[in-house]
Amino acid sequence: MAGMPMPTHAEHRRMKPEDAALHITVSDPIQQGDGLNKHISYRVDIRPQAPTPGDLPQEVILAGTTMYSSVLRRYSDFHWLYDRLHIERAGSIVPPIPDKHPVGRFSPAFVEERRVQLERFLRRVAVHPELADAPSLDTFFRADDGTFQAAKQAKGNVSMMHSSQMMTPMYPPQMGPSPKKEGLKRWFAETKTSMTGDLVRSPDDDLFEEIQRYVHGLDTQMKNVSQQVSGLVRKGKEMANGLFEFGLAFNLLGQSEGDALGDALSKMGETADRLSVLSAEHSDQEMSQFEEPLQDYIKLIHAAKLALQRRHEKRLSYSTCLAEVESKQALLGKLRAQIGSEAKAYSMEMSLRQAHDAAEVAREDFATVSQRVLREVDRFKREKAEEMRWTVLTYIQLQVDYNKRMEQIWAHLIPQLEGVQVDGNSNGGSQQQQSLAPPVMQQQVPVNHQPVIQHAHDIPQYDMTVSQMAPPLGGTSVPGGDPMISIQYRE
Repeated sequence: MAGMPMPTHAEHRRMKPEDAALHITVSDPIQQGDGLNKHISYRVDIRPQAPTPGDLPQEVILAGTTMYSSVLRRYSDFHWLYDRLHIERAGSIVPPIPDKHPVGRFSPAFVEERRVQLERFLRRVAVHPELADAPSLDTFFRADDGTFQAAKQAKGNVSMMHSSQMMTPMYPPQMGPSPKKEGLKRWFAETKTSMTGDLVRSPDDDLFEEIQRYVHGLDTQMKNVSQQVSGLVRKGKEMANGLFEFGLAFNLLGQSEGDALGDALSKMGETADRLSVLSAEHSDQEMSQFEEPLQDYIKLIHAAKLALQRRHEKRLSYSTCLAEVESKQALLGKLRAQIGSEAKAYSMEMSLRQAHDAAEVAREDFATVSQRVLREVDRFKREKAEEMRWTVLTYIQLQVDYNKRMEQIWAHLIPQLEGVQVDGNSNGGSQQQQSLAPPVMQQQVPVNHQPVIQHAHDIPQYDMTVSQMAPPLGGTSVPGGDPMISIQYRE
């Protein structure tokens, strides 16, 4: 593969963006409450490690040493944070959160899987350039139970602290630059909106339509790939089970033989058992390192769709505000033309001024979200392209390693079977050799045939045996019925 070097063994575990937030942990799940109120709570800790001096600015190092916190949060709290991030940072590609699961949510395996996913969610949010300084994230990490419950029930701003007490971002500034005011003002200056139908249009609409087509096509293709990969993983598990049954059958066959051939067959069964274990381990690796990353990729694509949907919602809001301004302007013109409606005209003028202010806020919000979506899509393409590259390379390396180990196991069996010496005198071997011995002169006569003897010296000496076989070569066959008696002359 030209241009795509294979990763070495040490490179299989590459650093991901969320690895910069390893000091954030979700641990110690505990069941609380009874009946319908029963739930699982998780301990959320921030234990930042001070970076090496010289790696980061001094103020960041000092902030990182005083950010310890520890709180208890349940799944609904994580979901509240997820929803609030969509509101506070509309247009951001918010990392996916585990789905709700009403059945079996208290089983140890499910609780552990959810814990891992919630921890990954928090780490991704903490290093996200658009989300790390969100007020709701600070509330989630630092609020006590009472303050947090009040924030969950509040409408609008959920910040529990004054601006001077806000949490310092947990990543270096260069990792997630804040939106530039210059770019936003320039967007305002260059954007000219017009009402087309019911929605306002801007010069960037063609670009966003292209992004939407890209995301939709990517979603379709990735779902197809993920489906095929899931089928391969499932077949790998079936192969492991098949090798186990295959090995069991050869082990039983070897025990029934009980000789050197039986030992050889048992070795075949043992080899199949080893291959079964190897195939099962390989299937687990394929699932964790290939199938699950692709499924996570699809969830991030869905998050990108939500970001585009947030921009569409802001567009609708702005369009509604502009329509309201136009409506009030028309009504104000009518009132001013009417004699004696000065008071109503004045009231409408104040309402129109408020509508203008609301439209300006909606316009600024629409512009901010549009800019954020563009940044997020650019980051999404860049990061996911690199991650997809590594995911595919890891899968290829898994297949190479797996097939090498399979070849080694099979190759180890060949000299063992070649060294097996089958004993020719055991069991049926002696009977086969006796049947192939050179025959002697024999006569076969029916059992019911009685020879006529006239003199004693005429009686010949015979050795007689009863046989169900056909007369051997060189014998005399006398018809008359079965069984036959084999008669051998003695010299």
